[in-house]
Amino acid sequence: MSLATRSGHEKKYFTLKRLIMGDQVELVAGCYEQIVFGYRVCPGDEEWTIEPNFTHHAHTASLTAVSSSDQFIATGSQDETIQLYDMSKKTEHGALLHHNGTISCLEFYGTSHLLSGGQDGLICVWSTKKWECLKSIKAHKGHVTSLSVHPSGKLALSVGTDKTLRTWNLIEGRSAFIKNIKRNAELVLWSPDGDQYAVVVNDQVDIYVLKSATITGTIAFTKRISCVKFLKNTLLAVGGDDESVRIYDVTSQKCVCEFKAHENRVKAIESFMKDDVCVLVTASNDGFIKLWKLNLENLETPSLIGQVNTTARLTCLSIWKHGEAKETAADQSVHPETSKAVAEPSKPAKGKRVRLAGEEVILEDSSSTKQGKKKKKQKVQ
Repeated sequence: MSLATRSGHEKKYFTLKRLIMGDQVELVAGCYEQIVFGYRVCPGDEEWTIEPNFTHHAHTASLTAVSSSDQFIATGSQDETIQLYDMSKKTEHGALLHHNGTISCLEFYGTSHLLSGGQDGLICVWSTKKWECLKSIKAHKGHVTSLSVHPSGKLALSVGTDKTLRTWNLIEGRSAFIKNIKRNAELVLWSPDGDQYAVVVNDQVDIYVLKSATITGTIAFTKRISCVKFLKNTLLAVGGDDESVRIYDVTSQKCVCEFKAHENRVKAIESFMKDDVCVLVTASNDGFIKLWKLNLENLETPSLIGQVNTTARLTCLSIWKHGEAKETAADQSVHPETSKAVAEPSKPAKGKRVRLAGEEVILEDSSSTKQGKKKKKQKVQ
């Protein structure tokens, strides 16, 4: 089934426009109303336009997470499924069904892997080639609330409702370190350089340094925090249960910029660079997605350069950039080992399956190696 798109003439026009623009940027947002929205960003001299590209009734419950690679978008929901979309074709690509409970977090690493966390306490590692679940890890005794992959792809962090912060060795597919933080954390995020990370607990952000895994400073916010984004290694944007976005210097933990972004609480913050300019993207329960032009070297109140009203209660946001995620040297060095480490695909729980559009998924029976090659087939539904 294709996503709802524009007419054939308009598609041809925008295809030509993409070739002229060179780097295409799209905003993908999810909401309580079970819809995923896609918007194309069209830069202008003063004002940028945000043009509707697709809408899709993606799930049977509210959306909770969205993540993007250079080809795919993955969305998670309270309906316990992960839905996949091929952005190059604007079509559904299938669904991943392994979690028992709400999908709380999703993150792609490069072009090769997707990590998912859920309220069942599991972290799943998926291969994007055949969409196999390479590893299913019982990560937390409670819910997994957030996860973040190190820029090298060798480590991941996760937090959950068991009051622990856990470090995962993705090379060997095992737990590397467990820290009791004595409180339930909602978010965890690596810095761009990977030498520090932020852990959100209610209305504060603890900044940890990687070498010692100790807190170097704490950022105090005014209300409960719902989203954080590193704009660069020393700047962190924070949004939560009020209308403002605040940008903090990570070293001093001081607020260096504050502005009213929405009429309601801020649910998601993302950013991307365009011609040496940082574009901050915010989404809110008020239904608006807004673009803000920000000078990272001279922090002043950012200027609003574009906005769109989705008329929905937004919950999550991701930025898709055409051809952005390239296979790096780090990818190439890590992935072969990761495949060996996480590779023995964990046997799906009874009734669990991977559903891909237009093909059958074949699962090897572990007992079939000695009894000939018996295979179980799961047909696409």
